[in-house]
Amino acid sequence: MRFLTSEVARAVGGTLHGPDVAIDGATIDSREARPGQLFVPIVAERDGHDFVDGARRAGAVATLTARGPQEGLTSVVVADTATALTDLGRHARARLGGRVVGITGSVGKTSTKDLAAATLGARYLVAASERSFNNELGVPLTLVNAQEGTEATVVEMGARGAGHIAWLCDIAHPTIAVVTAVALVHAELMGDLDGIARAKGELPASLPADGVAVLNAGDPRVLAMAERTEARVVRYGAPGAEVRASEVEVDPELRARFRLETEWGSAPVHLGVRGEHQVGNALAAAAVALVCEVPVDEVAAALRHTALSPWRMDLQRARGGARVLNDAYNAGPTSMEAALRALAHLDAERRHAVLGPMAELGPDGPAQHRRISALAERLGVAVVAVATGEYGVEPVPDAEAAVAALGPLDERDAVLVKGSRVAGLEAVAEALLAR
Repeated sequence: MRFLTSEVARAVGGTLHGPDVAIDGATIDSREARPGQLFVPIVAERDGHDFVDGARRAGAVATLTARGPQEGLTSVVVADTATALTDLGRHARARLGGRVVGITGSVGKTSTKDLAAATLGARYLVAASERSFNNELGVPLTLVNAQEGTEATVVEMGARGAGHIAWLCDIAHPTIAVVTAVALVHAELMGDLDGIARAKGELPASLPADGVAVLNAGDPRVLAMAERTEARVVRYGAPGAEVRASEVEVDPELRARFRLETEWGSAPVHLGVRGEHQVGNALAAAAVALVCEVPVDEVAAALRHTALSPWRMDLQRARGGARVLNDAYNAGPTSMEAALRALAHLDAERRHAVLGPMAELGPDGPAQHRRISALAERLGVAVVAVATGEYGVEPVPDAEAAVAALGPLDERDAVLVKGSRVAGLEAVAEALLAR
């Protein structure tokens, strides 16, 4: 979105120093700065102000700053740059108008975001969160970086505690809310499943009365969120729901085929993304597009051509012939089980899973790791555990050791790579594909 820096200064309560220049979007990473952008230095483990010069060299034409005017760069001086980014996100939201979709849930948020952006994109100019930009920085960045003329915006919303999603909704003001699931993720911070449901339910509770809540009817805790909103409720994923799937089959490449059955009509779907568990995410995305008046046949066509964000159910063949299923972005018990079942569906003589820790599960963590290990054993999957002994097998310390532990692989092998973000196991997948 394009702004004059004088407009930015008014929106964030800052003071403009230097020429009043036009900016096109914003970034908090100097390495990703593009010509014409606003650089927002965030003070965290490292102080982003140290990278203002790098952002300028990459093409940034202005910066927010809490250090005072920056030499050679138009500056908007503020007390706190993170707060200023939030304020700029609110200002951008006011310029966007209607059709803002908020998506949350313990699993499936990013995939559903990608699928919803694709289905809405069949008819509208769409802006969507990059990768998993779903927090207090990512949400305002999504709004600020929406293109001029955007007709629908899809915003992923994560929660690490009570009140987080309500705070994000105060920035994004969604008109459509999607809740995918309530599962044991971030339990260390949000308590039990009921506590997680209360946090996720802040999204439908934020909707205006003329909004739409798209709720997973297959999850009782999600379906109960209908009581927390005055908005219209559209259910998906269970018999009798307004949006559902029938005749589900999975092909040898892990892509699901099904018939999309809705109150707006029906159509055959062949998903471009992998894993039977993606059917539910596709139904949520279809519901979003259908309530926005995208015809059902266009929705079905869009679902066939959607690509997911990196490191999510990415199936490739290594040079030596082995199949590598890279789902390394994150992991919780629900998504881990789905990925293992997808691995078991692959045509292979030997199946391996390189598994990192499932983080932030709280007191239930050890039992959940053992449950996943037992499931792998039942499915005939050999586990290589990385940096945790909770799976009940002797762990290896890092990605390099995990690759070595697998030994030689060929066309008879299939390998799943999955773990919480802290494990960084995408390095395993990249090494396996390269060797």
